[in-house]
Amino acid sequence: MIPLFFVALSVIGERKVDLCPLVRVSFTMRYSVRILALLLGLLALIFTPAAYANGKTLTGKVMQVKDGDTVVISPEDGGQFFVCRLYGIDAPETAHLRFGKGGQRFGEEASRELKRLILGQTVEVTTTGQKTYKREVCLIKKDGQDINLEMIKRGYAWAYRQHLKRPYTSEYIEAENEARSKRLGLWKDNNPSPPWEFRKQQRGK
Repeated sequence: MIPLFFVALSVIGERKVDLCPLVRVSFTMRYSVRILALLLGLLALIFTPAAYANGKTLTGKVMQVKDGDTVVISPEDGGQFFVCRLYGIDAPETAHLRFGKGGQRFGEEASRELKRLILGQTVEVTTTGQKTYKREVCLIKKDGQDINLEMIKRGYAWAYRQHLKRPYTSEYIEAENEARSKRLGLWKDNNPSPPWEFRKQQRGK
């Protein structure tokens, strides 16, 4: 979209402009248009969220934990902050008071658990190339520990079967089954409602 806009500006810059029906003054805005195009390009780079290719691995610091499966990463190389949605897991929804939306049981507990694990810590982030609601989908490791998997093991997230792929599928599902059998975290409830069902109900209201 932006390159097409620049082309349009260049074309306009080369056209002759009639300032008066009687006196036709021809001039070019070539240099002013080029400067404007350059400034717009720089602004686009500044304000466009960071995007990473499939399988890119980087080191960054966890600046914020938004909920039990979403964090904000500051790349160690000085790149833009970006929002990371943990791959293959789905944690209970937290309340969004700003939008008047209630949360699920264990939503706040899941958020606190993720904070204990990685908030303020330097982690290894591997992007999948997927995006959801402008968030990069990522795998996070701390000192070699799979944090996504750890949240399932501790009973604070479901294995997100709809989006799981090999080689993670069996390991994540097995971790969920084990946490459920031990009644850890959210599995203290007999029949907790999965977040995807909760979100569907919320959209229907």
